This record gives sequence, structure tokens and C-alpha cells, in this order.
Amino acid sequence: MKREWRLRPATAADVEALAELRAVVLRADLERLGRYDSHRVRQRLRDSFSPSHTSIVLVDGALAGSVTLRPAEGRQWLEHFYLAPDHQGRGLGSEILRELLDGTDARGETVALNVLRGSPARRLYERHGFVVEVEDPIDVFMVRGPGVPGQSGLGGPEPIFKDS
Repeated sequence: MKREWRLRPATAADVEALAELRAVVLRADLERLGRYDSHRVRQRLRDSFSPSHTSIVLVDGALAGSVTLRPAEGRQWLEHFYLAPDHQGRGLGSEILRELLDGTDARGETVALNVLRGSPARRLYERHGFVVEVEDPIDVFMVRGPGVPGQSGLGGPEPIFKDS
């Protein structure tokens, strides 16, 4: 059974729920990289939370995730793209990303993001046309120009965006 999803604008009241979601979603990758700190993982979201650029993912009316698309450095930065674990691996990440990229393509915008090194989320972005711009020991920075075709339909799990 396909679940219904939608995006709604974030509000300042969403910050703590999203900080908790971020901690759950990023824990395994940050532990693998030796970078997990339970306070820091939450505080980084609090410090960078921008309700005016963030959407809340609702599935069947309940909080299921978030995504931020923020203008900076002549691009749109895709950030804080998190889905609760019970909503991962079902194609929802691809559906949301496809909708966001349709909008940026229509506006002729380049989209950039960073994903933790070794994260399975990188495959999601590569399927949607993102390429590596630069890497460091923790992060992989990726970019996608407007209108770049994705490779949807290649199968595999639908991981989520994970930033550091």
C-alpha cells in the first residue's frame, strides 16, 4: 500500500523534533566515522535551522522527515534531508528529491549538497545526477546542474541525505 506524503513549511516549533530525528538518522554513520556526539549532532541542526527554507515531510499526516533547500554561493544547498528509519528504503527519498529537482531545474538552478563519506545516501544522489565536486576525510560534496538527467529506476534502497 502506497502511503500519501506531502511537504509543509517548517516553523520554529519544529526544531526540537528535527534535532531528535537528525540524531537518530545520523548516529550509525557518525559512529562509523568516530564523530558521534549526542549533544553536537542535535546542536548543529539547532544552529543552522532555517524554517523559511525547510519543509517537513508528512506521511499519512505524521512527521516523517525534513528537507532544506537554501540559497547560498550562487546555488541551492540541499541540507537536512532526513527520513525516519521506518520511511527509508521505500522510494520516498527519490520521490521527494525528484519533486525538489523538478523545481530547481525549472528555475535553472544548480543544487549542491554534502553527504558523509561512506554513506549509502550517496547512491541516491548519484542516481539523480549529482557528481562529486570535492571530498575530505568526513564529507563528500556533490553538485548537480539544472536539467541533468537522473538515473531513476536503477533499484536498490532509497537512503537519505546525511550531512555532518
